[in-house]
Amino acid sequence: MKHTYHIHGMTCNGCRSHVESTLSKVEGVTSASVNLEKAETTIETQNHIPLEKFQEALKNDGGRYSIHNIGEHHHSDDKKVEKPKGKGTGTFYCPMHCEDDKTYDKPGDCPVCGMDLVEEQNLSATTSEQWTCPMHPEIVKDEPGACPICGMDLVPMQPDISSEEKTYQKLLKKFWIAVAFTLPIFLMAMSEMIPNNPLYQVMEQKYWNWIQFALSIPVVFYATWMFFERAYRSIKTWNLNMFTLIGIGAGAAWLFSVFGMLFPDFFPAQFKTDSGAVHVYFEAATVILTLVLLGQVLEARAHSKTNSAVKELLKLAPNKAILVKNGKEGEVAIDSIKLGDILRVKPGDKIPVDGVISEGNTTVDESMITGEPIPVSKSEGDKVSSGTINGNQSFLMKAEKVGSDTLLSQIIQMVNNASRSRAPIQKLADTVSGYFVPIVVLISIITFIVWAIFGPEPVYVYAFVNAIAVLIIACPCALGLATPMSVMVGVGKGAQNGVLIKNAEALEKMDKVDTLIIDKTGTITEGKPTVEKIGAFGMEFSENEVLQHIVSLNNMSEHPLAEATVKYGKEKKTEFLETKNFSAVTGKGVEGTVNGKMVALGNAKMMEYAEAQLTSEMETEAQSFQKQGKTVSYLSIDSKVVGYVVIGDKIKGTSANAIKALQDKGIAVIMLTGDNRDTAQAVAKELNLADFKAGMLPENKLQEVEKLQNRGKIVAMAGDGINDAPALAKSDVGIAMGTGTDVAIESAMITLVKGDLHGIVKARDLSDNVMRNIKQNLFWALGYNILGIPIAAGVLFPVFGLLLSPMIAALAMSFSSVSVIANSLRLRNIKL
Repeated sequence: MKHTYHIHGMTCNGCRSHVESTLSKVEGVTSASVNLEKAETTIETQNHIPLEKFQEALKNDGGRYSIHNIGEHHHSDDKKVEKPKGKGTGTFYCPMHCEDDKTYDKPGDCPVCGMDLVEEQNLSATTSEQWTCPMHPEIVKDEPGACPICGMDLVPMQPDISSEEKTYQKLLKKFWIAVAFTLPIFLMAMSEMIPNNPLYQVMEQKYWNWIQFALSIPVVFYATWMFFERAYRSIKTWNLNMFTLIGIGAGAAWLFSVFGMLFPDFFPAQFKTDSGAVHVYFEAATVILTLVLLGQVLEARAHSKTNSAVKELLKLAPNKAILVKNGKEGEVAIDSIKLGDILRVKPGDKIPVDGVISEGNTTVDESMITGEPIPVSKSEGDKVSSGTINGNQSFLMKAEKVGSDTLLSQIIQMVNNASRSRAPIQKLADTVSGYFVPIVVLISIITFIVWAIFGPEPVYVYAFVNAIAVLIIACPCALGLATPMSVMVGVGKGAQNGVLIKNAEALEKMDKVDTLIIDKTGTITEGKPTVEKIGAFGMEFSENEVLQHIVSLNNMSEHPLAEATVKYGKEKKTEFLETKNFSAVTGKGVEGTVNGKMVALGNAKMMEYAEAQLTSEMETEAQSFQKQGKTVSYLSIDSKVVGYVVIGDKIKGTSANAIKALQDKGIAVIMLTGDNRDTAQAVAKELNLADFKAGMLPENKLQEVEKLQNRGKIVAMAGDGINDAPALAKSDVGIAMGTGTDVAIESAMITLVKGDLHGIVKARDLSDNVMRNIKQNLFWALGYNILGIPIAAGVLFPVFGLLLSPMIAALAMSFSSVSVIANSLRLRNIKL
């Protein structure tokens, strides 16, 4: 039997696989598959199983998910989660992404690796300021004023500290408590090295052991108790991790010491000191736990720096704007701005939302979004972006994108998503980590046996100490953090330089790219075409009439070439004719009915499509312009070619240098364009491009990508139009120019905010740096464990007489994770 039900409460792939696993375990179920997008599960059973049984299974599993018939929705399941007012969202995730993109709704530690969960950054690019009374904090207003109770002036509310900061402060407090109790224990233990130990003249060693025991209780049962909780949970769920090893190692040392104190007669003489007391390891247990806690404190501090890019981007968003309404200006909150509102931007102010300048001229500093330091001149009709800074002139702008639709909000969202994604190289670390803990425990047991058989007297003491050192020094966490930390910092660095990475996979693939396909219009050229000539064939239509038909038809189109002709027509004060049945023919041109006549405009293929005959004289006239790198579009009326328009599009100043830089990096650059061969050849010659293909339709570009991939090439494709979207999606790495269409950006893995080829050079440099950093991290993490574990087991003892104290092992283990994070943070200083 097969049934489909609705699942409520899933947020990610981790949830999906968890629900799938829980339902599959119900007795009588043959298979269960879950569709995350539809929030549905299809369950196959041998006999009918009542829905209540599945509901009970999910309830017993923790009650986060519920199951019911399609169409029903039990609102009782929707627990209203109070979202915090701070900088976070109240949603937490594991920094090692142990369960892919699974999230949690309260702080704690990851059930798989045991690490502290990190709170998602609140991605609202605007934070509305609130005001409160210092005497009556229950009074909260959205604007300044007087307190209605006591009349005092309201003061701005301080935002809650972030969850990361709370975790850091909590760990720091516990660390200082641990240090305060561990230090005396350590000094007592070390005093044994002093001849005629002065402490033993005060009282016997067994009493000092009891004092060490008393001092160790706050360390074990308060400051570091969470490590034992994590260790217990990891063994219970069999998700073995670093805390399993710490829990077993430090726990064994502490329990051995307590047992030795209570039952000293149980132990042979080699475990006892001259005074007859059993040698205890309270100092080893507490110092190990305190050093691991120090590692956690340093990690918590470093974690807050890894996503500093998102925090810096959030700071760019202004929270106030000046609204112009009925001739009057007034300050309003960003949240209240609507599409079409007219806003005043004063000199030096941040631009509040995305829009277009409706009055005035200025220069705008866009470096925070594009990474380019030179201010850009803007005049009426030019687009401006939220978060960029106005120069020294005031202007009016019309709001076109507000809230989460602004470029800044989309950048923040993209950076946040990408820094949480997994790179394929991480699979290596995950595979190693899966076998890591059981192997380390096995090595620890073998160490104990080998020392017990072959070690010097006291053999069991040596065996015990070295077995613990092996457990403590092993660090699977350094392995797990190697990739996510570099990805998070690298993605942030890219965003600050105008290179937006969609996911970690893009970074890894970009490093391997050997072939780059680029489009001409908008990618190599400015993408700001201008009309250079209108021509008429024959005497039937004058040049003005040709222009009139061109602009009337193009007025319905969004293509950059069409916009250029319409702008030209308006400048010439051309009268627009009535146009109906408009349609765009991809890769060829446009057609429609103008004043009752069938009109087509486009390339030679469009004329063929419109059944209009081009003569050799017409083609010769057009070629004289095409050989200069210009684009020529023909106009036909009622299937007769009557004229043409010549459009020029300047090559970007950065294109030639960027192409040379890419070629120097060993990347083959190929230009594919929908334009004719003569135009393409002129552009290719100017840029020293040997490979180019002209007259390419979207399907031809797609086929070209496939052809190169079949030859074993790793292909990146850069484009900006709807016609590039299929090839962008098919390529190994799609690169969209941020100046282009939303469809192109959606299909791409990397988006260049400024939209020029120099951004591809930056993307390649970033990718090279991030992948090198990940490999360094993996090398250190693997190398550290491969070297550290044998040394802790005592391989150097027979030759050099060297042994590793469990306390030194704990210090090394703590700093291995911290060194991986510190190495990742170096990416913040790279120059792109």
